[in-house]
Amino acid sequence: MGFQQTGIPGLLIYEPKVLGDHRGYFFESYNANTFLEAGIDYKFVQDNQARSSYGVLRGLHYQLEPHAQTKLIRVLEGRILDAVVDMRKDSPTYGQSYTIELSADNKLQLLVPKGFAHGYAVLSETAEVMYKCDDFYNKSCEGGIIYNDPALGIDWGIDLKDAIISEKDLQLPKLADITHNFVF
Repeated sequence: MGFQQTGIPGLLIYEPKVLGDHRGYFFESYNANTFLEAGIDYKFVQDNQARSSYGVLRGLHYQLEPHAQTKLIRVLEGRILDAVVDMRKDSPTYGQSYTIELSADNKLQLLVPKGFAHGYAVLSETAEVMYKCDDFYNKSCEGGIIYNDPALGIDWGIDLKDAIISEKDLQLPKLADITHNFVF
């Protein structure tokens, strides 16, 4: 329980302490003091929630500075394959992707710092995803990377010929073709 390293600087898995008995379970999905004790100090200002069906693939999205966002992602119902890409110039893991299954059952959360593109694919019949952000959404700062960029090699855990992807996400460029202002 607590925070686990992923091998990518700043990208952390958070496993809350779950208290269960014959009635069900209880856990603190977020407690600022728990994060502060681990040296993690973000002020989350916006919560987002999305419900999707099997095969929906969202992403890979990011917001540029000055409105870049740190995100704390969790699943309320179902299962997703969550994927991120390190876009921070001079990072030792620049251009590397990381994936993890997040589910209502495992209760794991992914802490994604500024400078990452983020997306997910729904692995269950439906999934409800919630994530906290430390800055507000700003349309003029949004960007993204195409989900199937061969340089990233992300295995989304679904058959991509059946993936349900927005028209907007289908138009996103490859990582090599974007300009961004993220630094490590």
